[in-house]
Amino acid sequence: MSDGRVHDLEQLARQTDDYRRVVQTGPHSQLVTMHLRPGEAIGEEHHDDADQLLYVVSGSGEAVLDGEVHPMGPGQLVYVPAGVRHDIRNAAEESLRVWTVYTPPEHPDGTVHATKADADADEHDHR
Repeated sequence: MSDGRVHDLEQLARQTDDYRRVVQTGPHSQLVTMHLRPGEAIGEEHHDDADQLLYVVSGSGEAVLDGEVHPMGPGQLVYVPAGVRHDIRNAAEESLRVWTVYTPPEHPDGTVHATKADADADEHDHR
């Protein structure tokens, strides 16, 4: 369910096959769903001025935080403080579906990247 402020995040994350979909953007935070296919990773990155929370809805993978690997699975939350180098990897044979919150927003409102390649080609969208 979504009325613009109330969301069933598990359902949204399970329903989309888009690599990245911005669900809602506010003045201080942003809600995004992500879908990583088997073997896919976001690639190492860091956000100088944004904290990020990632919640695993389904699938399993690894969170790499400043070079330290942490297994992740359904129901787990990964907290990435600003400045921490990180990567999220799907090393399983099933999709890894997460929702994530950026504070402050990281992508232009309404951003949809169907694939990782689309996201990589649109790197300029980061604020």
